[in-house]
Amino acid sequence: MAGSRMEPEAHPYGPSVGRLIDEFGRLPGIGRKSAERLANYVLSCSAQEAYALADAIREVKTSVKRCSVCFNLTESDVCKLCRDERRDRHVVCVVEQPRDVVALESSGAFNGLYHVLGGRIAPLEGVGPEDLTIHQLVQRVRRQGVTELVMATNPTLEGDGTALFITNILQNDNVKITRLARGIASGSVLEFANREMLADALRGRQKF
Repeated sequence: MAGSRMEPEAHPYGPSVGRLIDEFGRLPGIGRKSAERLANYVLSCSAQEAYALADAIREVKTSVKRCSVCFNLTESDVCKLCRDERRDRHVVCVVEQPRDVVALESSGAFNGLYHVLGGRIAPLEGVGPEDLTIHQLVQRVRRQGVTELVMATNPTLEGDGTALFITNILQNDNVKITRLARGIASGSVLEFANREMLADALRGRQKF
C-alpha cells in the first residue's frame, strides 16, 4: 500500500534477515550497524561456514554447564581446575563471573581454587544473595578446610558490597579473608585489566 511504513523488523532481503540482525543486535556491545555487518557476513559466507557457526553455538549450549564444585563453566561435572591436584585447595578466590577466572588465570600468579558467584548483589536490579552461589561458598569454607578466601569481586559499589556481605557471614569462622590490592582502579572490571596488573593485585592482596 502506498505510503505505508515497514515494520521495525522488516528488511529488504526478507523477514529472516531482519530476525538475524535483531538477534545479533542483542549481543553485548553490538549496535545496529555491527549487527547488519555480521548478518551480511553470514549471508556472504558458504553454507558450510554458516552451519559450522550454528553448530558451534548449539554444541556450547548443550555441552557446557556449571562445575558442581566451583560453578565455573565446564563440559564435565567437575572442571579441570578443581580436578588439578597440584593447586592449593585451602585457598579459594571468589569472583563474580567465569570470565574473571580466565582473566586471573592469565596472570599466572594464583595457584588456589576458585568460586564463581554468578554475579553480584544488586538490589536495584533485583539480584539478592539468594540469586548467587553464596550459600554454596559458605558450605565449601566450612566443610572443605578452606583457610583463605581471596575476595576478587569487581571493585565497584556492588562488588565491594557483595564481598562485605560474605565477610560478615564468615566473621566467626576460622578463615582468613583477603581482597585484591587496589592496583585495579575503583569501578573497573577484572576482565579488562592486563595480566601484570592482575598479578600484582593477587600478590599484594590485603586483609579484608
